[in-house]
Amino acid sequence: MKKLFAMLIAAVMVLSFAACAAPATEETAAPEETVPEAEPVELIVFAAASMTETMNQIAELYKAKAPNVTLTYNFDSSGTLKTQIQEGAECDLFISAGQKQMNQLDITADPEVNTDKLDFVLEGTRINLLENRVTLCAPEGNPKDIKSFDDLADKLKEGSVLMAMGNSDVPVGQYTQKIKEVTTQVTEASVDCGVVYCTDAFSAGLTPVDYATKEMCGQVIYPAAVLNISKNQEAAKEFLAYLQTDEAMKVFEAVGFASVA
Repeated sequence: MKKLFAMLIAAVMVLSFAACAAPATEETAAPEETVPEAEPVELIVFAAASMTETMNQIAELYKAKAPNVTLTYNFDSSGTLKTQIQEGAECDLFISAGQKQMNQLDITADPEVNTDKLDFVLEGTRINLLENRVTLCAPEGNPKDIKSFDDLADKLKEGSVLMAMGNSDVPVGQYTQKIKEVTTQVTEASVDCGVVYCTDAFSAGLTPVDYATKEMCGQVIYPAAVLNISKNQEAAKEFLAYLQTDEAMKVFEAVGFASVA
């Protein structure tokens, strides 16, 4: 009997150890939360023609930041873009190559500029995005050894250099042609130097020898603003904020634009 009792005790202990060693039942994993995809958005951006190259580069970069956003550009002279907006064209974001055209759409601007009392700029979104600098360029090798605007002034007094620059009264429609003429003359060394915007010098493959200060000729500021007619104001604000990031600014600076001091 004792032997039988001992065997029963041993069997119970074996079963107990087996129960303890049995793997715990796995808990049912909680389902992963799915993040809904952002709704597709088309942003219509009106930008000065001088920004064509940079804005197309930025569009490629922005795909990684906001893959749901499609950027549709309209490049033209700032005056033409302003007129299109005024006449009812769809536009979310406007970037002008001058303050005048933006002022003409901004109800808070000087009424002597905004003579039609137009109100298209979304309050609180207008910024000075970029500066396009005036530069002095010389042909390859710089035969006349022109080092700066001051140096140019001295040489002009001596009558020893030939300079090309666009006329101050050139109409907007003729601007590109005039600048092309100047850059071509400098490139072909038919003149000793030329004065053009920095971005135009870059496009022509010219290396500036000097940059004009704002005291010399003022500043060429590119203002930007979300428009109050935009159907995608938040997305437009986010893109405008991106244009001010270091990543976007590197693209602008590579062609001669500068951040506004």
